[in-house]
Amino acid sequence: MRPQGVGGRRAGWPHPARDGPGCTGLRDHPYWRVIPVPRCHHGRSARHPVGDHRDPHPGHGGETQRKVDDPMTTTAALIKRETPEVRDLRFNLSDVPRFWHGERRAVTLFFDNLSIFFPAGERFFMASVKAFRNQVTDPQLKSEVDAFCAQEGHHSREHVRYNKMIAAKGYPVDAMERRVEWILQRVTKYAPRKRQLAVTCALEHFTAMLASLVLKDPKMLENAEPRMAELWRWHSAEETEHKAVAFDVYRAIGGSWLMRCIVMFLTTLVFWGKVYEHQVRLMHEEKILFSVTEWFSLVRYLFIQPGGMLGLVGPYLDYYRPGFHPWEHDNSEMLQQWKAGLTAPQPARLQG
Repeated sequence: MRPQGVGGRRAGWPHPARDGPGCTGLRDHPYWRVIPVPRCHHGRSARHPVGDHRDPHPGHGGETQRKVDDPMTTTAALIKRETPEVRDLRFNLSDVPRFWHGERRAVTLFFDNLSIFFPAGERFFMASVKAFRNQVTDPQLKSEVDAFCAQEGHHSREHVRYNKMIAAKGYPVDAMERRVEWILQRVTKYAPRKRQLAVTCALEHFTAMLASLVLKDPKMLENAEPRMAELWRWHSAEETEHKAVAFDVYRAIGGSWLMRCIVMFLTTLVFWGKVYEHQVRLMHEEKILFSVTEWFSLVRYLFIQPGGMLGLVGPYLDYYRPGFHPWEHDNSEMLQQWKAGLTAPQPARLQG
């Protein structure tokens, strides 16, 4: 016997077309009453462009609010955020000491390790976001895309200079950069554009989490060479400012939660696998690969004092939650503190 209801459906259950997520008919079903579902007009997609409810008078480089109104979002709360501000900082790294992080060799190599990813990585990020710029309907988000690309372009330029500095010390930087480039070229060649953007979202989440450690705890760069400390703080601050731009573009073009999660899982394996590979190779070149003292120094730095890596597990897992948004991890106060102290000594920079 067929269940009572239209078309053989059980009475009271939502119609898959008329009562899909984002439509008002879904509100009447008891299962969905606990979730604030945004209204939609019949005949229109529930995938509204992100940012349609922003502060109409945002200040450039300041805080704005964007209303999260998306079918994959379980809250319609206003999320405070930072608008990316373009700063063309240039650093003179010509005479930086070999071990610039307080003479700690393994820790210095960890930062150098990360730098090797950035020139190719930043180019990939810019290309994947710009590919969808014309599909963004929110003028403020489109402006943020432009600022995102400008910031990433400056980061790439400075890390090219950084990487030349460490290559001059005898490390196989060129070969390691080529390998990173090869991986990203394969992604560009074989992955659909939306999936490439999902990769950018995942990697931007990693950079934002690592940036939060640098901004939060001054001990992360304590005793570091002043120019290197300033470079990393600048990069961390701007990664924080634009940490949601690629994510918002991904949602605006209808990127799915499932794809976002699958791509994050795969990206985690590849990225951290390469980080470990780079660290081993650099420490081998420095002839400290089998030094228990150096490995302990690195592990202590990352996980104990000043530590912080274990504290990233929660923010990382949050990424897999439906409705997640990067600015739920609100570290704008740390960003404001960095801006207030943005008075680097002149010898640290070249003229822009």
